[in-house]
This record gives sequence, structure tokens and C-alpha cells, in this order.
Amino acid sequence: MKKLVIIFLIFTGLWQISKSTEFQLFGELISHGSRFEKVIALTFDDGPKPVYTERVLKMLADQRVKATFFVVGEELARSPHLTAEILRGGHQLGNHSYSHSRMLLKSPSFVANEIEKTDKLIRKSGFEEKIYFRPPFGKKLFTLPYYLEQKNITSVTWDVDPGSALREEASAREIADYVIDQAENGSIILLHVMFVTRKNELAAVPMIIEGLRELDYEFVTVDELLASGQ
Repeated sequence: MKKLVIIFLIFTGLWQISKSTEFQLFGELISHGSRFEKVIALTFDDGPKPVYTERVLKMLADQRVKATFFVVGEELARSPHLTAEILRGGHQLGNHSYSHSRMLLKSPSFVANEIEKTDKLIRKSGFEEKIYFRPPFGKKLFTLPYYLEQKNITSVTWDVDPGSALREEASAREIADYVIDQAENGSIILLHVMFVTRKNELAAVPMIIEGLRELDYEFVTVDELLASGQ
């Protein structure tokens, strides 16, 4: 019985580590920037997707805001023109894996392939800056963090995520209010706007920008956010 309890506690601990946005077993993980700088990084996951990427890019252009897009390699391969549009807007690209699989107990070759294939596509698009990695679903255990440490790749997570905190049918106003209320100096905000099921999150983007600007926040890319705290 005691052994079963110990095994249960070990697996529970590993599960908590695997989904933590603030800790991973190896390498560097960053969930926010400096708490002394009044800057915010908007980040968008899972694209680029036709229609949705174009809509959010127009919103950002209208507001003169720069953001970071953590792209999926399969989507990037299907829509390379959208990646060019992201870069033309002055935004940053990050790696969100090739197939968007949960990175739990994966083989070294699987992990390497997921990251390296996507990195190559990002470089092919013309992006020359440092490429940060964001684990799909925030999941990471053993092989992934070890690979990232060996390759000196930084994991970037988040400290504000309305998609996980609110009910699925939350309105755009509720989503915006949650983000504005939870944001702090140096926050990295996770937004999912690339699917029809996330239409309210997409609609919330202008309200989020307006509300945070009223609080005197400046919007920057993840790279700029991290540089501001050094």
C-alpha cells in the first residue's frame, strides 16, 4: 500500500511539472518579463490560418501594436504567404512545434523533428531573430526540456490565459475584462484566435488593447519584452 501511495505521488508530481507554466526539468523557461517595466507581450498560438490570421493582423495594424505569433509548422507549410504578412507587420515568429502534439514522453527523434522542421520553415520565411519555443498545450516532460537545454532554446509560456480560466462560451467583453484585470508589468498574454470556436477571443483583441493602453501599458514582442528587463 505504501508503495502504491509513493508511486501515485510521483506520478502526480510529474503531471504537475509537465503542465507548469513556470517550471521545467531542464533548460530555461520564461513565463513573463520584468515586473518593473510597464510592457505587455500579446502572443497568438496555432496559426497561421487563412482568414483568422488576416483578421488579427488587421486589428494589430489598426492599433499599431506588435505581437508574437507561435506558429505550427504544418500550418506554416500550408500558408507561407501568411507568415510573410506577419513579418511585414513587424511581428515576431516563434516555434510551436510541427504537428502540435503533446510533448510528453516522446522519443528524442520525434522532438528533434518537430522543432527543427518548424525552425527551418521559419528561417525560410525570412525571420532572422532568435526563435523561442512554446510547448503545445504547455506540456513538456523529460525528452523535450532535455533537447531544449542541449540546443540552448528558451521555452516561452505565459502568465495570463483567458482560454483556460474562463468558460468556453465567455463573451468577448468577459475575455477582455479578465485579461485587463489579470495583466501585470511584463505579462505574456496567451490568445487563441485561429479557429471559429475562438471567435469571441478574436473579437476581444481590440478591447484588450484599448483597456491595457488606458492603463499605460506598451505592447512589444516577446524578444523586446525580455530585452527590456535585462
